[in-house]
Amino acid sequence: MTAGGAVPGPDGRPRCPWGLSTEDYVAYHDEEWGRPVHGDDELFERLCLEAFQSGLSWITILRRREGFRRAFDGFRIASVAGFGESDRERLLADEGIIRNRAKVDATLANAKLLATWSPGELDALIWSYAPDPAARPAPRSVSEVPSVTDESTALAKALKKRGIRFVGPTTAYALMQACGLVDDHVEGCVARGGK
Repeated sequence: MTAGGAVPGPDGRPRCPWGLSTEDYVAYHDEEWGRPVHGDDELFERLCLEAFQSGLSWITILRRREGFRRAFDGFRIASVAGFGESDRERLLADEGIIRNRAKVDATLANAKLLATWSPGELDALIWSYAPDPAARPAPRSVSEVPSVTDESTALAKALKKRGIRFVGPTTAYALMQACGLVDDHVEGCVARGGK
């Protein structure tokens, strides 16, 4: 394997190198990252978590994910859209999440906006930017995995045009990777192709 290619884990199964960097990552890598995610609430959660991750490591978010889910009522759009000023203050004081005012405010504003969309509209919009998998060969190493693509730039632009806050091309690409719009597991990885 090329440098940064699949490496055997403790169980002998080859994985992307980042998927073995901490115990927390193994299950996330094997069972979630790169697997298709559908549903407005489910995609809202991932969009929010990717926004909260901006400027931080993903492990910080992953380790606080249950705290985020509790704080934001499971990321149910209809529920979060009803949050008021007391909820905002509660969130900014919640040590179980990242207490970034701009990110909290964006999450609340995005929920209010998304609550006005038709059911399935967020899902359809996001998935309309999934590239053709046949046009994307498996990366041989993590160095071949981009952080931004034409599709993620277009998705970020479309979300912003519709009023979604705190999403840029890099955040949009991380969302695409996490939600299975692209499969960036390296060649030979046990999780490539949803295996």
